[in-house]
Amino acid sequence: MTWQRRCALDGDTQAAGIGFARVLRSGDIVLLSGLLGAGKTTFVKGVASGLGVQGLVTSPTFTVVREHDCDNDLGIATLHHCDVYRVRSLDEVVDLALGELVEESGVALVEWGDLAASVFGRDVLEVNFVVENDESRTLVVGGSVDASRADQLDSWSAS
Repeated sequence: MTWQRRCALDGDTQAAGIGFARVLRSGDIVLLSGLLGAGKTTFVKGVASGLGVQGLVTSPTFTVVREHDCDNDLGIATLHHCDVYRVRSLDEVVDLALGELVEESGVALVEWGDLAASVFGRDVLEVNFVVENDESRTLVVGGSVDASRADQLDSWSAS
């Protein structure tokens, strides 16, 4: 099953991220895919805001992973913001050990996650950013979720 949400402006994309934060659970890995400039980092900024991250959130293109402390009622203590655009091999993605990072009350959002999807298997959420002709974007969310999270995503997509 998939859920969709249309975002006409960057502010809409950030608001979608804020709402999406309420869907997350400790241990989640979220793979973000889409063209360069499609809104992946803007979405992550929204998720960070929704998780109570204080301070600047920027793309980790050159550092690969940035960690942000969170303050929320979801039990998520750390946001791991990853960008695998410059990673040269799947072995490098494995070396990041994202699965281990999220075990300690964390979540990971991985930009260019489609490049590394085979490393993570099926227990991930995926957000694909589809840029429309009018430069708006449609966020398409998929993944294996339980009924309560499906209800949350139904509400998120209706916003």
